Amino acid sequence: MERILRGECFFDDAVFLQRRRLKGPCGNEYNTPMTRICIYPRVESMGGVGSFRLKFAEGLKSRGIEVSYDLDDPHVDFILVLAGTKNLLGLYRARKRGIPIIQRLDGINWVQRKRWTGFRYHLRAEYGNAVLSFIRRFLADKIVYQSEFTNQWWEDWYGETRVPYTVIHNAVDLNVYNPDPRSKDFSPLRADTNAPDKYRLLLVEGSLAGGLDSGLRWGVELAEKLSKVFPIELLVVGRVDEVRKKEILSKAKADVKFLGVVPREEIPEIDRSAHLYFSAEVNPPCPNAVIEALACGLPVLGFDTGSLSELVPPTAGKTVPYGGDQWKLEEPDISALTEAAAKILTNLTPYRAGARQHAEENLGLEQMVKKYLIFLTEQE
Repeated sequence: MERILRGECFFDDAVFLQRRRLKGPCGNEYNTPMTRICIYPRVESMGGVGSFRLKFAEGLKSRGIEVSYDLDDPHVDFILVLAGTKNLLGLYRARKRGIPIIQRLDGINWVQRKRWTGFRYHLRAEYGNAVLSFIRRFLADKIVYQSEFTNQWWEDWYGETRVPYTVIHNAVDLNVYNPDPRSKDFSPLRADTNAPDKYRLLLVEGSLAGGLDSGLRWGVELAEKLSKVFPIELLVVGRVDEVRKKEILSKAKADVKFLGVVPREEIPEIDRSAHLYFSAEVNPPCPNAVIEALACGLPVLGFDTGSLSELVPPTAGKTVPYGGDQWKLEEPDISALTEAAAKILTNLTPYRAGARQHAEENLGLEQMVKKYLIFLTEQE
């Protein structure tokens, strides 16, 4: 165990040679029928990893594949590690039993290196990076990156891997996330003007608290600029510091509403109630909230950083140049966002249709699960 924690090459020569043979995503190494997959850890959260876990488990069960959350389960065919886990010993034991380990990699924690986010957050973020990198280098038999951006990011910062990898975007249940016009809060477009009585700009993030509130500030500034031309409100979903919330409500020159953290079952209805989604994250790996918005027929607006341009084609929204060095968290160009938002809001109908179409063609849950299952059973 001491060798594991030191990061030494701890697996035996036979396992290492077998691992080196796995270099490409084609063929079929695992000949036994797939009946049970372990998803680990069992993350419970509104978005991100927790959202993916629920969706992926549902997709597996619909195909008759059982889901386990126990690394010591002797009956699993594969273990899918959702980013990382502190239970490295459990992964090592599973590997010694011959169970293939596939790591699904998100992005790298980086904001704490550029901005003070608090000692606790900084320590947790750097520890998380170390764990992710360790599993990627020493334990994973295969790796699934969430986007082309994420793949390149990991290779640039931590080097290439010697194991097979692929890129699979996150996805959504298209039957749950859909553009149902019967949404109780949706302000429909009037036939005479192709505009609602009030436009709703939506911002959804798991946390906009602490040193992670830049996106909230930009969202408020965007709403203020848009309010000079459009009747608009900004609806914010996610955790926000109370002090910051009160400050915004007292100073904002636009209508801002905070819903806080909501049950994820309410997200489709909230998405359908809006007219434009603002993706506030800088360098997003593959944001579930963006995919959910698109599936609900909600056009997406954001900066051309991270994976956003991979997820949002011109028919489904707009991405604009950041306007500075996003890796240094320089101030962005909100004016460019405002111009792009105005173009979408004055022509909503085709953008709404384009968003839903893109989700149906590329971001459906069944498509994602199928890609994972194919990759799990392939070899070079």
